[in-house]
Amino acid sequence: MLEVGSESYWNTNVARHPGILRAVPMGCGDALDVGCGDGLLARKLLSRANRVTGIDSSPEMIARAREHAAGRPGLTIMEGDFLTADLPTPGFDFICSVSAIHHMDFEAALTRMRGLLRPGGTLVVVGLAREASPAEWAATIAAAPAVRITKVLRRAHGPDGMPVADPQMSYGQVRDAARRLLPGTRYRRHLLRRYSLTWHKPAH
Repeated sequence: MLEVGSESYWNTNVARHPGILRAVPMGCGDALDVGCGDGLLARKLLSRANRVTGIDSSPEMIARAREHAAGRPGLTIMEGDFLTADLPTPGFDFICSVSAIHHMDFEAALTRMRGLLRPGGTLVVVGLAREASPAEWAATIAAAPAVRITKVLRRAHGPDGMPVADPQMSYGQVRDAARRLLPGTRYRRHLLRRYSLTWHKPAH
């Protein structure tokens, strides 16, 4: 997967980018990428939104994101804690987050995303969870060969220095909490060890 003007790489997070981009509403004015890392997805969002803000708490990742953001009008990169950062409320037509919410308090982060989203806006969260039930373990074991082969064929890597953390919530806990906090949310578990939440905020 190529991204003009920066390092080209693919991994199991980047694999979810096409679906995220398809979820951006038509005529999107403002988009927010929570846990933007080196800003790869934030830069892609510029093709779908007039203005994009990326926020991350890692100084190293933010430095890279700002370097790649140079000369891209409409792209703002912020360093800070998403839960306490000064962001407009409600200020975004589209909010996304990829493999970042397990670094935060899940319910607090999802609640803040809900509050920052404008009526009629769309929220997409891609995350990691742990296996806690026989069914969850069976799904992981069944998918393992395809995951390994895909990573090898696509030469999965990058970016170096990305903060890592083990997820504390199970897939079932994520699903149940999301459905309670975001009524009507669509929960999906994906092949490459990720889940996604898609929610459309009521217009009224």
